[in-house]
Amino acid sequence: MQKLLTATALVSLIATAATAQEIKEFNIGILGGENAQDRLTSNECFRAKIEAELGVPVKIFTPADYDGVIQGLLGGTLDYAWLGASAYAKVYLTDPEAVELKLTKQNTDGSTGYYSIAFARKDAGITSIEDAKGKTFAFADPNSTSGYLVPGAELAAKYGDLKTYFSEVKMSGGHEQTIVGVANGDFDAGVSWADGLGNWEDGYTNGAFRKAADAGLVDMSNLVEIWRSALIPEGPMVVRKALPQEVKDKVTQLTDDLWQTDPECAYAVAAGEAKDFVPVEQSAYEGILAARKMQEGM
Repeated sequence: MQKLLTATALVSLIATAATAQEIKEFNIGILGGENAQDRLTSNECFRAKIEAELGVPVKIFTPADYDGVIQGLLGGTLDYAWLGASAYAKVYLTDPEAVELKLTKQNTDGSTGYYSIAFARKDAGITSIEDAKGKTFAFADPNSTSGYLVPGAELAAKYGDLKTYFSEVKMSGGHEQTIVGVANGDFDAGVSWADGLGNWEDGYTNGAFRKAADAGLVDMSNLVEIWRSALIPEGPMVVRKALPQEVKDKVTQLTDDLWQTDPECAYAVAAGEAKDFVPVEQSAYEGILAARKMQEGM
């Protein structure tokens, strides 16, 4: 009997060791939206938790643009990312087997969406998109949902070619860059994102404005909202499909529990107050996939 137990224990140890050796490291990609150091700082608590859970080194990568994260997932050098819906659409349309959908953010009111919000300096006298005609307008990144795909499509549908409607259309490089750029007068107006809940003066409850306000980068009372989009589906947290199932399960569960286990860390990861991280299905992104196909002439 003792020999049987010993053999069973040995098999168990070998199996555990084999599982642990299936990955040597775990890499997280963080989309642009704020500067690289702030992205690292906001997600350090999350990185450390995953490292402790998986028992392998975990690194965070902060590419200069959205496409850096997209290509990392497609090329297998990144294992996990929280994508915008448009970035996910690009990954899926390029290789539907590259990643698996796992979770998305649930707002404090139970919704799982957000808005693209156009804004300007309060002292600029711009209170609507019509007032911004002939002015310099900033989008974030070509692969950003709220920073380009949705507002670009909605505004063009109503006002025509935006390159002629505005005096100049620029890509700022990220949401933080747009917010700070408008606040500093580098752009007359631009778009960024928020859940639209709570108070404008706080940067709403969640989103890029809240992150910028919390960081002391802008005083929201000096800015004014001039337009908002239709509700956009919140982007998904994805894992590389080729990862061992145990690894995918552990990371997903850790993220799913984050608001319960460490609300302060969850706040940093989620860019402000939220209710939870909840499962999400492919059907949530069908509209964005269709828009992305149209944009790329597919």
